[in-house]
Amino acid sequence: MRTAVYPGSFDPVTLGHLDVLRRAAGVFDRVVVAVLANTRKAPAGEAAARAEAIREALPEALGGLAERVEVRVFEGLTVDACRAVGARHIVRGLRAVSDFEAELQMAHMNHRLAPEIDTVFFMTALEHGYLSSSLVKEIARFGGDVSAMVPPGVAARLRASDERGPRL
Repeated sequence: MRTAVYPGSFDPVTLGHLDVLRRAAGVFDRVVVAVLANTRKAPAGEAAARAEAIREALPEALGGLAERVEVRVFEGLTVDACRAVGARHIVRGLRAVSDFEAELQMAHMNHRLAPEIDTVFFMTALEHGYLSSSLVKEIARFGGDVSAMVPPGVAARLRASDERGPRL
């Protein structure tokens, strides 16, 4: 079974993330979405809540491919998350050429740490190339409509959080 890990903070998950995940699920037998619990960042939502938001979005976003996807929270090195689930590939999305340099550096470092694990890049679909979680959070924080940028459940959570601050 070909297993890949798609790591990230997904804070919040966007339609661009789900586009990359849908295409990865079409290539790999199993994709584990590894939601980063990073204590160095200040996420808008706890890792468990971000993971749940992704699980809720899977049926609509991926249809029948959703059964190939598992969502887990992880801490630490991505290569360790890969080893824990038996993955030989890391999935990363690219929006623009500007993403490539940092992603290439990360891919080389991961390969150095774990030569048996390769990174596979998927280009985000053109219609999602402008999306970033940071921009979505900022737009939502100021009351903007993010419903065309994130799954419906995430948009609802962001709307509901207006009074409480940006929380998923």
